[in-house]
Amino acid sequence: MLKMSEEMKSQGSVTGSDADCGSDYSDDDDDDDMDAYYGESDHGIDYESKEKEDPEYFAYELLRVEGVEMLLNESVEAVCKQIKESPSLAKQLLCICKWDVTDVIHKHRSGSQNLLVDCRLAPKVKATESSRNSTCPVCMMPASHLFGANCGHKFCRECWQMHFQVQIQNGVSTGLACMSQKCDILVPEDFVLGQLINGKLRDKYQMFSFSDHVESHPELRFCPGPNCPMVVRALQLKAKRVICSECATNFCFKCGIDYHAPTECDVIKKWLTKCADDSETANYISAHTKDCPKCHVCIEKSGGCNHMQCTKCKHDFCWMCVGDWKTHGSEYYECSRYKENPNIVNESAHAQAREALKKYLFYFERYENHAKSLNLEEQTLQKIKSRIRDKVMDQSGTWIDWQYLLEAAMLLKKCRYTLQYTYPYAYYLEKGSRKSLFEYQQAQLEAEVENLSWKVERAEKADRGDLENQMDICEKRRLTLVRDFLTES
Repeated sequence: MLKMSEEMKSQGSVTGSDADCGSDYSDDDDDDDMDAYYGESDHGIDYESKEKEDPEYFAYELLRVEGVEMLLNESVEAVCKQIKESPSLAKQLLCICKWDVTDVIHKHRSGSQNLLVDCRLAPKVKATESSRNSTCPVCMMPASHLFGANCGHKFCRECWQMHFQVQIQNGVSTGLACMSQKCDILVPEDFVLGQLINGKLRDKYQMFSFSDHVESHPELRFCPGPNCPMVVRALQLKAKRVICSECATNFCFKCGIDYHAPTECDVIKKWLTKCADDSETANYISAHTKDCPKCHVCIEKSGGCNHMQCTKCKHDFCWMCVGDWKTHGSEYYECSRYKENPNIVNESAHAQAREALKKYLFYFERYENHAKSLNLEEQTLQKIKSRIRDKVMDQSGTWIDWQYLLEAAMLLKKCRYTLQYTYPYAYYLEKGSRKSLFEYQQAQLEAEVENLSWKVERAEKADRGDLENQMDICEKRRLTLVRDFLTES
């Protein structure tokens, strides 16, 4: 059965969802704060109605190594019981067939030999060796015993050990094959472990095998957090958010990178590749300062809100387009929409390339700006937590009395995060009615996010009712956009 090294087993086993949010305040509440919005216990929940209410809702559980071992072993036992094969062979079949128990059993009953041949677990014709020949065909040294796998090719123990050592050091485990030159038959796990005498090498082989088993299982995915032992299990492969309870990493279950709704997995990969390729070109826009458009004094952006007010002349303007804030209005954000040149197809190749770069920089600047705003608003969140702590210590109300300030800051992060990933989506979206609708909803969300950011940065002076009303509007705008444009494929 599946077994892991003692080092991995020492990590323990825990199952459950990402919701583990307590009411006690501590400096580590950031992780719990996000969990409060994105995760909750899955017991007794109507998933269909939950998804209708929240398009980002996703049912999953987080497992440690032993929990995953138990899950995989159940599948191995189910197959062994039906097809009467060894656990080692059953495990190989499951790994190759994406852990589909029903599929393995059906194919085995339809033709066990054909299945083994197709999976490279048995040869079409088994190799025959002379019973008198006791010389290893690799080292050409006489040996009292020669060992072979299902293909029939036999070698001495020392040659097998050297072959396995080289392959395992290169990260190969479940793909270990016979070392005969023209043979690609896979070697079963029990045979490999029977040849390995080095304890560290055995542990490494088992660790790599475990990784291969998890990566081949459609319901499982490793948490991409650094040195995180958790494995996520979900019954459906969807591009939905997962929050690890161990390291607080946010990621997409389908592709494993940072969560990116409403942008699809293949689109965000293209965008990130393009950003990496064009990073030097975009460096000139990464400055943190701009001049006030009225008095021209240099201004540094110290908060997440894009509604700027010059400390010298009190002029209100937009950080993104440097336009008068009053002209933005509350209904539509013109500076979030890229205005394409309708005659660009008639221009020269050089002009078209320049226009393409201009378009990319337009979206990249806004994407990066929201990323920076998120970092700045994280600082605002920490300041709010510190102020709440001071107020509670000074007996100026209880933690519950000031909870709404924390909720406002958390919701701002949530909406800003979604808004950041609307720009890669818009960049690749074809021109037409759907893009027009998307840009309209994106603009509405952006306006409400900036209004909320402005109020959060002045939360203690703002009216509580006004702040909570703005929170409600902002979340409704966000949900509307996600519900209309988020795809799960």
